[in-house]
Amino acid sequence: MRLLIADDHELLRDTLRLFLAREEAIEVEFESDLPSALRAIETRGPFDLVLLDYSMPGMNGLEGLKSTLDAGNDVKVAIISGVASPDVADRVLALGASGFLPKALPAKTLANAVRFMAAGEIYVPVQFLRRAKDETTSLPASSQLLPREVEVLRGLCAGKTNKEIARDMNVQEPTVKLYVKTLFRKIGVRNRTQAALYAKEFGFS
Repeated sequence: MRLLIADDHELLRDTLRLFLAREEAIEVEFESDLPSALRAIETRGPFDLVLLDYSMPGMNGLEGLKSTLDAGNDVKVAIISGVASPDVADRVLALGASGFLPKALPAKTLANAVRFMAAGEIYVPVQFLRRAKDETTSLPASSQLLPREVEVLRGLCAGKTNKEIARDMNVQEPTVKLYVKTLFRKIGVRNRTQAALYAKEFGFS
């Protein structure tokens, strides 16, 4: 996997360089501004994924994201930021990006997210998908999920279909579909991939 990270913070670049060097089959290149990143895409591409810092030189808000997505070759692009809000994350996805990564993500989670996005999945941490009025509240604890919902969540994490989960739980498939719908609302995710990520990050797998 070839990864291009464009960020003007030297400390972050050095940290990511050290960490990702330990990951198997990930080759990483770095740039410090958008023009350099666009030149790298044109002259040294293709890359499996491009990570752009939201506030680095040349970005001009989300204009830089648009320019990178328009660079051709169906390049997959995600935004990484330490300051952007959930509203910005929504706009990033609406423009067709592969995801949004807060800089506060644990290194291992970031590496997993990179692999997901390079494989064609969409990634945004669940806390950026919540629509509760108080977005600073903590994520739902296991005690806030029904035992059956936890079973469904574990099944999703294992990659099982609704039919397979229904067989494991000895219930009808429409019942599982209802559990899935309720579960997604409770934990603030939009699809099965995000639910599986939630399960792994918060110890349900």
